[in-house]
Amino acid sequence: MPSSTGADAVVIGVDIGTTSTISVAYDTGGAAVGSHSAGYPLMEPHPGWAEQDPELIYAAVLETVRTVVAGLVRPVAGLSFSTAMHSLIGLDIDGVPITPSVTWADSRSSAQAERIRASAGGLALHRRTGTPVHPMAPLPKLLWFHEHEPELCGRVAQWAGIKEYVLLRLCGVLVTDHSVASASGLMDIHRMQWDTEAMHLAGVDPEQLPRLVPTTTVLPGLTAAATEATGLPATTPVVVGAGDGPLANLGLGAVAPGVAACSIGTSGALRVMVERPAVDPLGGVFCYALTADRWVVGGAINNGGIVLEWTGDALAPDLGDKPQEELLDLAASVPAGSGGLIMLPYLLGERAPHWSSLPRGAYVGLTNAHRRPHLVRAALEGVCQQLALVLRSMRATGLEIRQLRASGGFARSSLWRQMLADTLGMDVQFPAGHEGSSYGAALLGMQALGIVESIDVAADLVHISETVHPNPDNAAVYATLLPIFAELYGALVPAYTSLRRLAADLPLGHGPADTSGPSLKEGLPPGPPPP
Repeated sequence: MPSSTGADAVVIGVDIGTTSTISVAYDTGGAAVGSHSAGYPLMEPHPGWAEQDPELIYAAVLETVRTVVAGLVRPVAGLSFSTAMHSLIGLDIDGVPITPSVTWADSRSSAQAERIRASAGGLALHRRTGTPVHPMAPLPKLLWFHEHEPELCGRVAQWAGIKEYVLLRLCGVLVTDHSVASASGLMDIHRMQWDTEAMHLAGVDPEQLPRLVPTTTVLPGLTAAATEATGLPATTPVVVGAGDGPLANLGLGAVAPGVAACSIGTSGALRVMVERPAVDPLGGVFCYALTADRWVVGGAINNGGIVLEWTGDALAPDLGDKPQEELLDLAASVPAGSGGLIMLPYLLGERAPHWSSLPRGAYVGLTNAHRRPHLVRAALEGVCQQLALVLRSMRATGLEIRQLRASGGFARSSLWRQMLADTLGMDVQFPAGHEGSSYGAALLGMQALGIVESIDVAADLVHISETVHPNPDNAAVYATLLPIFAELYGALVPAYTSLRRLAADLPLGHGPADTSGPSLKEGLPPGPPPP
């Protein structure tokens, strides 16, 4: 398949996700003309660990690109990349991985993150790097490796993320884009260079980190091995690309100031595009780069569709293996507010706006009058209320959020769509189907290759299929409950702390038949994976 930048050429957006990679070929009008996905396992060898094999991910990238290329009748202008953020891989002097890819979902460095976060410079570090001090980020992961695997650290020549490793294999160069670096906790987002204090905390030298480049950087072409494996010419341009969160906003057309994007898949996120870096005074949100004049401010939550899955496993095993529709019908049978029952949906700890692995899920207000429908609805409401807290933190930065676009597996449920609008108290727009991050990657690639003048064209290329307006009565109920929901986190911190201390002495006692509960590997049909 020849490489070309002619009018009929396509750009392949390659989105390296948490459990699969998808490659999609897009034309300049935004139409997808070919796609393929390939999955890989997320390994959890110990509680709190979440690792992947970098070689399997690279093989998935090759498979998806090769399959898309083989099915095209149009020339390929280039490849452009999106990636799940926060991964960390140790490479030896030859660029060979000597650690797994430690993902955003890995919480082994919780103690290190909490120690940094509680230090005198913790909040200043967050404001300087744009990345919350949380075990998702590479910074505390690096500290964990130095404290627990010092001999291995001595053999690491370079630390990188999964996209950096894939690009090293494809193009023979090791670089990190500003977007991925802005989610590492190691880059000063105001100076666009590695942060000296963060590197000191992490125990790394600048030489151990990849060279920083803009997201629109075009690498010169493919290695001989990559050329053979993909079916593309060696001269095919490769655009470095960005993180999946900022690119999801771009792929949804949420590029103008004040237009936010929300996604709920297994987890969830809420982000808005801004023109300069911004972090709220209390450190409740992240700030990640897209381009020099486009950044996203927002927050990710750990608990999205995973909460609905848990309600099926724990509260409704009689409904079978795929009870989502029945569960949503149960939730719809009781009114907004679930009869005064509130669920804190922290089944997997939580990220925004508290950024702590400490909290656990809780039902508050439970009485003998509540039944299964109330428990299910309260769980869904808890997810939406957590996003409302993220929205509140975003507005605390001084940002105006005037429009919201949403995507993800939850969007298939009319109840959940309405609940989100009611809880956030604003209209929610649902764009016609796009693979958000892969489309964002392709658009960024088109700008880098000079095919489109600016990524701002995304606002015109993405079409809205439905707008959901808040129900005034339900919105009033949720607005009344939000302050109570917000207060419960702080009120329960002492209990969370005591339970963590006792955790080793309080085993779950699962039998073989009870081990199929919620996992990061599963959830609602996935939407764009948030950061």
